[in-house]
Amino acid sequence: MPETKVAGRYAKSLLGLAVERKSEKRINDDMQLIANTIDSSKELNNLLKNPIINADKKEAIVTALFGSKIDAVTLSFLKIIINKKREFYIDDIANQFVRMYKEHVGVAMATVTTAMAMDEKLRAEVMNVIKKSVKGDVELKEVVDKDIIGGYILTLKDKQIDASIASKINLLKRDMKINLYQKNY
Repeated sequence: MPETKVAGRYAKSLLGLAVERKSEKRINDDMQLIANTIDSSKELNNLLKNPIINADKKEAIVTALFGSKIDAVTLSFLKIIINKKREFYIDDIANQFVRMYKEHVGVAMATVTTAMAMDEKLRAEVMNVIKKSVKGDVELKEVVDKDIIGGYILTLKDKQIDASIASKINLLKRDMKINLYQKNY
């Protein structure tokens, strides 16, 4: 799901409240639990996005599922979201909160896309390269995409290094289409 402004605003507000109450870690754990539960349960995801089911039933289900497992602040936040008819965004809010929390505590998020799974040696090399350019801890997410053929794509914050074979082939195709003997006026 693409990140939305609405979810970002709610996540930022919750992070501000968590910082104010000095319970960022606990609420981050709660939001990870919520995001993982919604991602793994198609039924829960469909229930939250179903406009036919009224807010009271959704609130009761969320309370039954998470009530004893999460902080009271997080539960109250979820109830507010449901009562404001924004339950469609709960998954996105949870994911954005986790991302914002990691930025708040100084953990850099990096994504490496390769054609096949990395072994421990290669993973350690990639982590060493990333740690040289970033202060603090790094969390590495690995993605396997056979379409890149070989090489890697490294994404760190707002920077991306594309050293994949597929992108090099596409560059060659583009360069081959250019006619060097035709004048461009």
